[in-house]
Amino acid sequence: MRSSPLPRMSRRGRVTVGVLIGVFLLFTLMGWAVEVWTDWLWFDEVDYTQVYTGVLTTRILLFFAIGLAMAVVVGGNLYLAYRLRPLLRPHSAEQATLERYRMVLTPRIGTWIAVLSVIIGLFAGLSGQSRWRDWLLFRNSVPFGAKDPEFGIDVGFYVFEYPFWRYLLGVGFTAVVLSVLGALAVHYIFGGVRLQGIGDRMTAAARAHLTSLVAVFVLLKAIAYVLDRRALLLEQDPPNLYGAGYADINALLPAKEILAYISVVVAIAIIVFSNAVMRNLVWPGVSLALLAISAVAIGGIYPWAVQTFEVNPSVRDKERDYIERSINATRDAFGITDTKMTGFSAGNLRPPAELATDQSVVPNIRLLDPELVSQSYTQLQQVRGFYDFGQKLDIDRYTVNGKTQDYVVGVREINYSRLTAQQGNWLNRHTVYTHGYGLVGAPANEVVCGGQPYFVSGFLGDDQTSEDCASQAERIAVEQPRIYYGERVGGGQQGADYAIVGQTDPERNVEYDRPTGGGDDQGINYTYTGQGGVEIGSFTRRLLYGIKERESNFLLSDAVNSNSKLLYVRNPRDRVEKVAPFLTMDGDPYPAMVDGRIVWILDGYTTAGTYPYSQRVNLQTETADELTNVGTFQLARENVNYIRNSVKATVDAYDGTVKLYEFDETDPVLKAWNKAFGGDLVTPKSQIPPELSAHFRYPADLFKVQRNLLARFHVTDPGEFFNGSDFWEVPNAPDAPDSGVKQPPYYLLTQFPEQNEPRFQITSAVTPLGRQNLAALISGSYVDGKPQLQVWELPDQTAVQGPVQVHQRMTNTNAQIRQDLNLLSSNQAQVLYGNLLSLPFGGGMLYVEPVYVKSNQENAYPVLQKILMSYGDGGSYVVLANNLEDGIKELVAQGKVGAPPPPETGGGNNPPQQPPNLSGQQLTPELAAAADKVEAAWAEVKAARAAGDFEREGRALKAFDDAMSEFQSAMDAAQRPGNGNGNNATPAPTATATPPPASPSPTPGGG
Repeated sequence: MRSSPLPRMSRRGRVTVGVLIGVFLLFTLMGWAVEVWTDWLWFDEVDYTQVYTGVLTTRILLFFAIGLAMAVVVGGNLYLAYRLRPLLRPHSAEQATLERYRMVLTPRIGTWIAVLSVIIGLFAGLSGQSRWRDWLLFRNSVPFGAKDPEFGIDVGFYVFEYPFWRYLLGVGFTAVVLSVLGALAVHYIFGGVRLQGIGDRMTAAARAHLTSLVAVFVLLKAIAYVLDRRALLLEQDPPNLYGAGYADINALLPAKEILAYISVVVAIAIIVFSNAVMRNLVWPGVSLALLAISAVAIGGIYPWAVQTFEVNPSVRDKERDYIERSINATRDAFGITDTKMTGFSAGNLRPPAELATDQSVVPNIRLLDPELVSQSYTQLQQVRGFYDFGQKLDIDRYTVNGKTQDYVVGVREINYSRLTAQQGNWLNRHTVYTHGYGLVGAPANEVVCGGQPYFVSGFLGDDQTSEDCASQAERIAVEQPRIYYGERVGGGQQGADYAIVGQTDPERNVEYDRPTGGGDDQGINYTYTGQGGVEIGSFTRRLLYGIKERESNFLLSDAVNSNSKLLYVRNPRDRVEKVAPFLTMDGDPYPAMVDGRIVWILDGYTTAGTYPYSQRVNLQTETADELTNVGTFQLARENVNYIRNSVKATVDAYDGTVKLYEFDETDPVLKAWNKAFGGDLVTPKSQIPPELSAHFRYPADLFKVQRNLLARFHVTDPGEFFNGSDFWEVPNAPDAPDSGVKQPPYYLLTQFPEQNEPRFQITSAVTPLGRQNLAALISGSYVDGKPQLQVWELPDQTAVQGPVQVHQRMTNTNAQIRQDLNLLSSNQAQVLYGNLLSLPFGGGMLYVEPVYVKSNQENAYPVLQKILMSYGDGGSYVVLANNLEDGIKELVAQGKVGAPPPPETGGGNNPPQQPPNLSGQQLTPELAAAADKVEAAWAEVKAARAAGDFEREGRALKAFDDAMSEFQSAMDAAQRPGNGNGNNATPAPTATATPPPASPSPTPGGG
């Protein structure tokens, strides 16, 4: 009797393996069940179970549908290959070698095929379930109402249907390739395909099976060519645009159609020639070779020839229509078509007298920088070390005593990383320090008490400071000031994402609420009474969350009782992303007081990456600037060519209630998602409370994307766009131009030219590409509840300075200002610059830049000390004032007397000296060396001025001052008695009092 080729496992071994597999499956399934159950409870708490069930059901169905389809196709072909095996095989060394494998596989061939099919189906199912977004959009697609310019197909096909069709085609290719490989392996093992021996190398059955699979692959390729014709409208074209160009439309597009027909013919030829006519693989192989040659010649060489010999010699004229398509599609897809373009000459260089009486721009000039004053808020309003305001505060507007103005607002949150070792144990961390307290606000245009913000809200008690330093009463009154949900209490901090609240004894309050003004141990306690949170009073719930959090205290601690609730996923951005996983969230949530409660307002974007002819951008790259990850969230590396701010979301800071409000009523993508989840996922725009809409602001990340695109796509003429001579770019941060980071946009409540009243708007300056002078100002705001982009474009022939140039001129050119700034900074302090605001006013440009001073002492915070102001070209009229009012008066005074004398550029109290004339005089070696340095430094000053490089000029002037000081020291040493020179010492030259000529204004388009 022949022995089994594989040794049998003992009974004990089989039991051990079975137990290990059972334990593994138990823990795997238990972990999955815990996640599913707790997720259901969380979604039930926020009342969005339709999202959870919809996504979960879709993923499960796709898992089984794609996995089962892949398993059936591959497994069916493996079994068919086994059934088509020859009963008799010629004797050969090859077949003798394969016999041992046949002996292993044949007794349990069904089991082997099933196991392999299940493994393949498992991976295919995992891939399929991740495509739930594509499937839901495919199933719930709605018309876009716009057609592509080539085929006249509704854009909805590309956005909703094309991605899923492409995925299904990929699944088909994968299934056929795996089937061919698997069937070939089975045919070879069981003798249907042979490499040795007499007779045919392949049986008729094996040949029919394998060639049929190859024919199916070629037919799928034909379908791929059809989809490729549509995909041409989504790919990048040589002029650095997206969409099909001249060569694509006139050469590659017909080539794809011809190749589709050829593929169908080749598929038929493979089946006919290999099984019905010649019954060999020669002609099928020839057919495949011809298809490959055709793909190279028709699909590659011919389009290349058209591009090289027809398009490139006159690319501007040939691509004109297609450039126009890309311009129009990009402007439509990114919502910049209706941008209002306004000419602004900025020709007035003299400060107008109406600056002193203006009531629309000047009173609303923002002085507080939300990044710098966050440190002031932390030090002045922190009270306890575990409170935190974050790295950057937010700008919002409130109406107080009938006056609407900007306020810098922040919430006093718990920062778990700042708890001491004693405070940070599990009980304190999760049951005592559960929330923050207060919305702290200060007017954005007012400072008190030596440069501090004037706080008007968010006080912890009645023991405020004097009226001069803070308001004695809450001006932004909040009925429920507690912060259980915020940016600092949830998210990325390990073990800090959940809080356990609720008590059975109404007299026993254990949650630390706020200090009373005494020592660190004194404070008021509180018990949460909100509707938010998952109830965990039962033993089952405590066990469930004990397993989820891997924490035994859920079962052992007395702090968890029958009234306990668990608050988790407390970061507002994470909370909305979990409720609406199809949205891309803006990186800067902000708090607002709405109807007496603190709510977080978040902007949600619907995006797509398959809008025909639209420019594709990377959200992470386009939104990065100086403030990225400084109190904001960095967006993911998502490539999109369509975006809409379709949703305004809110999260209640006290009970965590999440609401999604429709903001863009025309967005087809949001309509599709709303349809996918029952039709009532988002609240209609008409039902947005007026108190909430009053705090809506143009989202920063969307504005950055649109601003960057407008830098190119404000040019609508295809010929000018091709030349690229009028493109813009965002300038670098004015106070750090060499850092390579872009200047962030800033929010202002102000009135720009042709606006009827002050608006709350986000604004950014742009400069010509590769230059630093000002090209335009771009603003985004809401008018009657609808977004409006507006551009104030300067004429090409003007040379108004841009932000980097203005900052350099204000801080480096004027000697007195430079001296005053140097006095502010020392070894004990440093000067920090706030937002440089570019404000069009009176036919010219008004620039305002706050100057902060921060001591180097521990726990010091920046204090607003001075305000830099300039009007005109940034150099003629410049003041460094103690406050805004004084600065305006001084600018107006300068304007009345006309242009001031050329700015002094020397250091110290004396005007800068020109190089001394030492010709004909006898010099000591030391004095000669010093004179050479002076001459070289002065040559560098003149060279910098000739080049119009103000930064270089500032460095050269400093070197010149140093050289003059060294020269003066050398002269003093030469004139001292006993220096060895006697009466031959060089006399001190008389320095001329005439200052060097002022720096010339930059030429149009210059740096």
